[in-house]
Amino acid sequence: MFYKSIGIFVLCGGLAACDVVTHPVAVVGPSDTIYRGTATATLFEGGWFQVSNGPNTCQGRYSPGTAGSTVTFPVRCSNGLSGIGTATYQSGLQGGGQIVMKDGTQWQFIFGRSALSL
Repeated sequence: MFYKSIGIFVLCGGLAACDVVTHPVAVVGPSDTIYRGTATATLFEGGWFQVSNGPNTCQGRYSPGTAGSTVTFPVRCSNGLSGIGTATYQSGLQGGGQIVMKDGTQWQFIFGRSALSL
């Protein structure tokens, strides 16, 4: 029984390494400035994203979610802006939300296949 348990643990550990998914992200900032990039998600640990528009890059880390769930996460940009994002998952791989920066601006974003059309 002990060896069977070890085998199951090793199999699950091996599968966990394969649970990384990358999908597109589009963010619309002030003056309809579009930032494009990717989000990389893992099944159990959440993920991270990075978007850019010219020299300015914004990034953050987020918790995993399922269809209908909402998560919040910090966002930091290379130009000094920072804020809090709120994402609602339409599925495990797509959704959207809003980032409220500390300067009061509100940015919109989508992730998943829909981001490619923006």
